[in-house]
Amino acid sequence: MSTQAAFAEVDITPPLGTKKIGWLKEIVGDSVLDPLFARAAVIQSGAAGIAFIQLDTLSIRWTTTNEIRRRIEQRCGFPGASVMAAATHNHAGPAVATTGEVPRDDAYIEMMVSRIVDMFCAALDNLQPAEIGIASAFEWNVAHNRRVVMRDGTVQTHGRFPDPNALYIEGPIDPEVAVLAARSSNGEMLGAIVNFACHPTHHGPEPGFSAGFPGVLAREMKSRGCPVTLFLNGASGNIHTADPTRNGADVEMEAAGLALADDVSQAMTDMSFRAAVRVGCAARTVELPFRKATEDEVRGTIRGAQRFVDPTIYDRTMPRVLERIRECGVQLAEVQALFVDDYAFVSMPAEYFVQLGLRIKEESHPRHALVVSCANGMVGYVPHREAFLRGGYETTFTNSSRLAPEAGDLLADCAIEIIRAGCDGAVEV
Repeated sequence: MSTQAAFAEVDITPPLGTKKIGWLKEIVGDSVLDPLFARAAVIQSGAAGIAFIQLDTLSIRWTTTNEIRRRIEQRCGFPGASVMAAATHNHAGPAVATTGEVPRDDAYIEMMVSRIVDMFCAALDNLQPAEIGIASAFEWNVAHNRRVVMRDGTVQTHGRFPDPNALYIEGPIDPEVAVLAARSSNGEMLGAIVNFACHPTHHGPEPGFSAGFPGVLAREMKSRGCPVTLFLNGASGNIHTADPTRNGADVEMEAAGLALADDVSQAMTDMSFRAAVRVGCAARTVELPFRKATEDEVRGTIRGAQRFVDPTIYDRTMPRVLERIRECGVQLAEVQALFVDDYAFVSMPAEYFVQLGLRIKEESHPRHALVVSCANGMVGYVPHREAFLRGGYETTFTNSSRLAPEAGDLLADCAIEIIRAGCDGAVEV
């Protein structure tokens, strides 16, 4: 059974004057430091097909994902259920969702969706016979676990050594740089998908728009002969370019992107390509419980609470958070897996902690699981259960951290079940 593939990209840079998100407070974009893109990869094998869409944005809402899927299916005939839409979690992008005190920009979202659908349909028109290769490299110098356990047992997110109260780093990183590449039958590179776990926060608090280090990666790979490179962020909820062990020294955006490009090039040198792969998809919807927040959590006075940027933003937005919890009762979340042979790209609609992502990878063996965060929606931070005992920014109760401690394992359980079942485990979402 022969395989076909296509890759495409389109500029989705916001117009100047568009509000940014990723820093809770209002910041208006007044310049473009580097362009933002949406990118697509389609892999077709016989009658089955899967597709990835990557956006240089902080997040993508589930409603936006489903609108993209609906329009693609209506216009192009490609099954929407086989499309995964993932944001890079870029903090220097436009207001694609309401975050903190920044309302979403519906006009921008409509422009973005329209361009994505046009791009996707153009990619489908360019499907061609292809060979697929998958391999991994490992990166130890770009990403760091940002949660530092202090001597009193609490966590400081972005804690630093040599603070005399700092004790140890709470957890690991995920060093895998997984690469799926496609080339034409004559050996010409068509594009690549890169999966790696790390927050892209460069230029977040500034007024300029930027795609962050994923943009640098895509630009550098283009110069090396790979025309389109999608970056799918891994389980990066507690993973960052700032290194607590070096007093918070940051890996600059350019350096991070170039390091990852070297990793991708290394993976490609070790890659074996095959002209036929099996593809498929499966998905389920999970009901996640909200946290039963105490008064101390609502006020931000619970042990270990850590409010960033402007603490009063939490107080002003808290009534909306509590009302949403009362109205909804539970949080719905989609978990989707796209399969390429024994590899499974599994979506998490969250800033998912690395401990949970590593659990999925380990317990899905012998299938090779790759976790894609900020995909097909966004429910906020989902830390591992133990993190709630120590606190820190990611567990501090607010709109972006409102789920119960068991939510992470519920999502992991679902992902592992889907991956183990393979394509036969498909369930309507």
